[in-house]
Amino acid sequence: MSTSFVTVKGQVVIPSKLRQKYGIKSGTRVRFYDEEDGIRIVPITPEFIKANVGFLGTKGRLLRALMEEKKKEREL
Repeated sequence: MSTSFVTVKGQVVIPSKLRQKYGIKSGTRVRFYDEEDGIRIVPITPEFIKANVGFLGTKGRLLRALMEEKKKEREL
């Protein structure tokens, strides 16, 4: 189990072992889920996106839109 501190700005450092395990790099988006027993953080990686293809029945249109948005963000 790893621990970290919350800064005055509300920032938390994710331990390096967990970043490596889940493919979290600088600029990786994360999703926060408010659950009954705490907060769950899920990295939005290409693997996460591919695992959810077809979830909404959009036949890949949503995936293409997300990947296009990510490409635009990288250009900034």
